[in-house]
Amino acid sequence: MQHDAIHRFIEILRSECRQWATPSVTVIAERLRSPFNVLVSCVISLRTKDAVTAEASTRLFQRASTPQAMLALSVEEIATLIYPAGFYRTKARQIREMSGALVERFGGRVPDQIDQLLTLKGVGRKTANLVVTLGYGKPGICVDIHVHRIMNRWGYVATRSPDQTEAALLACLPQEYWIEINDLLVSYGQNRCVPVSPYCSYCKLSGWCDRVGVERNR
Repeated sequence: MQHDAIHRFIEILRSECRQWATPSVTVIAERLRSPFNVLVSCVISLRTKDAVTAEASTRLFQRASTPQAMLALSVEEIATLIYPAGFYRTKARQIREMSGALVERFGGRVPDQIDQLLTLKGVGRKTANLVVTLGYGKPGICVDIHVHRIMNRWGYVATRSPDQTEAALLACLPQEYWIEINDLLVSYGQNRCVPVSPYCSYCKLSGWCDRVGVERNR
């Protein structure tokens, strides 16, 4: 894939992704406009289907939408509210501990800096970037498994890990696409450019895609 083709790729992705649901964390960010809600919904979303994440987050935020309010709930109450999210008991403990850290170390405010967010237990670069970009609207690129896989499959980057992909994209992806690229590629990666045997015959990008690592397709 030629780097200057990215503009055409994004245009096609925007059109194609209209047929699929927007990722739940993005919907929550747009509806609530709260970095704390973005942070907590990211925690809930790990290894959990989008529909479950949306419902669990809604129930929890109806009871507690700030770190201070979250601390008023017990771990058991949080777990009950976010069930059946994957690993809901572990996530409940993490959400409460994270709320405590925000109150004690940051005055109840969610940091808007990646390095500070990474000091919170259980927060990785994916979650930190989503908080910064969706919660605060600041420039950044969230690279999850879909972004990493598809960007390498296209041949737009040649990297071995999501962190390397983030660094490469910060250097070559036009900044106008930084925030939205995650939503686009999550939707496309879940529905069209799937990990094993992607639907290349239906893909409107197939004529320009290098198909790196694709052994078979549909």
